[in-house]
Amino acid sequence: MRPVILTPMARQELMNARDWYEREVPGLGRNFRVAVESVVERIATNPGQFPVVYKNIRRALLRRYPYALLFIVEADDSLTVIACFHGSRDPVRWRTRM
Repeated sequence: MRPVILTPMARQELMNARDWYEREVPGLGRNFRVAVESVVERIATNPGQFPVVYKNIRRALLRRYPYALLFIVEADDSLTVIACFHGSRDPVRWRTRM
């Protein structure tokens, strides 16, 4: 498995989404975190299974949540998550993070 590194901005987005779900329904934030951990494991195991959506950025969709993790495969084979992005947001916002 490859190392997966989250940028500070991506980490903050994940925490904000988790906190929002937890406020809506107690326990849902925990479920969101489990979904994120599952997709991070899939990314680490086989990043090539996820489509390239812009230049060298790949997108991994979360199951049961309208979020995606956007990540880059680095030259040293590590993976950098640059965003935890809600599907209804303007994609131009994450494209500036490269």
